[in-house]
Amino acid sequence: MMLFMRHVPAQTAEISPPRPLRCTVYARVSVDDRQDSDMPSVEVQGQACRAYIEAHRHEHWQAIEPVYEDSGYSGGDLNRPALRQLLDDMQSDKIDVVLVHRLDRLSRSVQDLCALLPLFTIPGIRLVSMSQPLDTATPEGRLNLHLLTSFAQFEREVTGERIRDKIAASKRKGMWMGGVPPLGYDVVERKLVINDREAALVRDIFRRYAEHGSAARLVRELEIEGHTTKAWVTQSGRERLGRSIDQQYIFTLLRNRIYLGEICNHETWYSGQHDPIISQELWDAAHAFIERR
Repeated sequence: MMLFMRHVPAQTAEISPPRPLRCTVYARVSVDDRQDSDMPSVEVQGQACRAYIEAHRHEHWQAIEPVYEDSGYSGGDLNRPALRQLLDDMQSDKIDVVLVHRLDRLSRSVQDLCALLPLFTIPGIRLVSMSQPLDTATPEGRLNLHLLTSFAQFEREVTGERIRDKIAASKRKGMWMGGVPPLGYDVVERKLVINDREAALVRDIFRRYAEHGSAARLVRELEIEGHTTKAWVTQSGRERLGRSIDQQYIFTLLRNRIYLGEICNHETWYSGQHDPIISQELWDAAHAFIERR
């Protein structure tokens, strides 16, 4: 007996087309770049990058607006309006691919590149340089990104060492290298200059402590008299108000050899280029009580 089976056509699942990759362009030129005939303008960079996106339509690239353009902004500064907007839009999931003409269009600052490049390792964010072998969607591109980050980190550390060496050399020469100015001094043209009113208070603190050796009594007396710590204005114009003087501040002041006309670098004191406020004799008299403690 023959059995006949009905032929049922196989059902095939519908395959949805891949989602287009939203591609945008970042372009930048600085004032100096405009003097360089080899540096394309932001318009030319944008056109070249848009053509690059069009050439990758088979990979589902799709150009989106806007082109982020910073014209006249230095690559050593991250405070650029278009760049800030680009970073905000990246974090808002509006962009899949950021295309630049060259990596230095993002930044020419090693330190800033160290801060920017990790953003392009976030899943879903892809950085492509059309004139360099850099595409973070490929293993080679990610390797190049890691190499660039490593070299940037290396350069930053080397630069940091040079700066530290320069500061140490300057301090060995007795130069003031910045920071909060100590009570008794003002900073004028990067040099410590005696503030007569505050210097009188510093001498009085040393003299009183040398007389009775009681920091608690000295704190009470200074509070009654209305004295505070150093009040000063930063280079950016921010006002720093003085605060109440406590015992810790007293002992820090009494141990500060800057009042003898010296500058410290890594716990070693060198002869400074500023004038001392107190004499060696007054220092020794106050420290006789400190050593006793």
